[in-house]
Amino acid sequence: MNLKERYVAAESRYDDAQNLYLRCGRSGVLLPKVSLGFWHNFGGVDPYERSRAITHYAFDHGITHFDLANNYGPPYGTAEETFGRLMVDDFRPYRDELFISSKAGYDMWPGPYGEWGSRKYLMASLDQSLRRMNLDYVDLFYSHRYDPNTPLEETLQALVDIVRAGKALYVGISSWPLEALKVADRYLRERDVPLLIYQGRLNMLDRAPQEQGILDYCADNGIGFISFSPLAQGLLTDKYLDTIPAGSRMSRETSLPSSRLTPELRDHLRQLNAQAAERGESLAEMALAWVLAQRGITSVLVGASSVEQMECNMKCIYAKPF
Repeated sequence: MNLKERYVAAESRYDDAQNLYLRCGRSGVLLPKVSLGFWHNFGGVDPYERSRAITHYAFDHGITHFDLANNYGPPYGTAEETFGRLMVDDFRPYRDELFISSKAGYDMWPGPYGEWGSRKYLMASLDQSLRRMNLDYVDLFYSHRYDPNTPLEETLQALVDIVRAGKALYVGISSWPLEALKVADRYLRERDVPLLIYQGRLNMLDRAPQEQGILDYCADNGIGFISFSPLAQGLLTDKYLDTIPAGSRMSRETSLPSSRLTPELRDHLRQLNAQAAERGESLAEMALAWVLAQRGITSVLVGASSVEQMECNMKCIYAKPF
């Protein structure tokens, strides 16, 4: 399809709905097993037509959940601006089929009110996000990180008031410690704005949410869990088995430093790759399927730099069971 033409979503996008979706905790929300994240590849430095092609492919295959944050880019805010263009160009007719999330918590603008968990920051940030995304509301708004210096009640009441103001339908938290999660769950439930979902880093190399009891707590209390970095920022692919490819995230020494790839880790990755081959799968496919197989998981959050990568990531939906 010529992407400059009017986008019409594939009529077959929900044909395999019974395999595509999982219930988010004990809520009424179904999320796709694979959700599309805008952390990388959708910023102002990235080609818009490529972003457009990836999102078209995802939605055409039943991926309804697009995950953003205020400072995704680069530069900050530009992933949301890209999504705002997509809403205008393509997705406005499908708004009620989409589940859009954004977050606030990390550095966004200068000064004392541009990060962390204050009421002022969360509310101002969401207003900015809505303008960038050309939306009246988001389906889900997260506190993006735990703030040890702001009273939890202040952060949580801001989330309650955001829902009551109609600016978000649901709320979530990301990367909060277990005891703070318990406080959030109780506080929000008592105010009839139950915690929908927890976003945490879970993959075959980093099992902290399981080891810390977060995943079990979510499963036992009807809270969904979505895994970010399920491929460990590309480590759990065949990309780094032999060398560090030019142009890769690790070669740029940004969010994935080359010092991470020790000889011991490379040997472990090769062993995992051999295990995947025995299953008839790629390492990435097996790694995503492993996350989906864990108790309490609702969805894996994947990025994509091409339609082909998105297509490969989605194969995990049909992977062999563990």
